[in-house]
Amino acid sequence: MYLYIHGFNSSPSSIKAKQLQRRLTSLGRGAEFACPALSHWPREAMHQLEALLHGGRGRDAVLVGSSLGGFYATWLAEQHGCRAVLVNPAITPQAGLEAYLGPQKNLYTGEPYELTRGHLEQMAGYAVPEPTLPERYFLMATTGDEVLDYRTAVARYPGAKHLIIEGSDHGFADFEDHVDAVIAFGDGK
Repeated sequence: MYLYIHGFNSSPSSIKAKQLQRRLTSLGRGAEFACPALSHWPREAMHQLEALLHGGRGRDAVLVGSSLGGFYATWLAEQHGCRAVLVNPAITPQAGLEAYLGPQKNLYTGEPYELTRGHLEQMAGYAVPEPTLPERYFLMATTGDEVLDYRTAVARYPGAKHLIIEGSDHGFADFEDHVDAVIAFGDGK
């Protein structure tokens, strides 16, 4: 199973999620794709993701996490021993999202909610002090990310497979060009 974990204020309608799903479908592997609409509450989001992993596919799952989804994917990979592809991952969202406290709206669904300190405290509970087994991680980052500094992610995942793209943006506009590399990593190639 390829479990796509969307980022902050995103949804299963994210462009990268759709690109991965399309490619898996073109390979006759569409049934291996999952991307739940995650709660804005970190604890609830993690319960949603763990329910999918406990459905009998945990260790065989390949997590593909974007931004905040990369933060979640790291915790899940450490807990379940699965591989994780991290796309412009958030490293410390409990600090980085402090500036966004207050009214929020999901970019895809339009759902309004209030980002509170309670959200940040829940995120802090999923922080991984130091990722283990670097070979289970594939870091994909762009130097032009206007939200997160790619160098922080590179320093966080030493020894992991790295793909650093010059330029681009936080949304990783070139992601579709690298979907086959995501699948190859997930398949252990």
